[in-house]
Amino acid sequence: MGIALLLPGCYYDVEEELYPYTGNCDTASVQYSATIVPIIQSGGCLGCHSGSTPSGNILLETYAQVKSLALNGRLIGAISHSAGYSPMPQGGNKLSECNINRIRAWINEGAQEN
Repeated sequence: MGIALLLPGCYYDVEEELYPYTGNCDTASVQYSATIVPIIQSGGCLGCHSGSTPSGNILLETYAQVKSLALNGRLIGAISHSAGYSPMPQGGNKLSECNINRIRAWINEGAQEN
């Protein structure tokens, strides 16, 4: 008689925990079009926050939409998984600390459209 051992077929690793970032994270020259837009696109934000029925009625398709969330604190609260905010991306891995710091730097500089 054989005994079957069932193990989960997949698991989730957090890349930063496995391979801590040791490089340089440039937060001095953060620009909306060159830095923030690619983070929003590659971070999975637009998968839920675009189109005619965005999750939570939050759109991140235009500069004005992103700026509004940036200046009211909701953007950084959500991506940094701060208490009182829905952690984003929902059901996914947290953005890298470098990308969070880049977004924070952009916000601290006035969230300019540059």
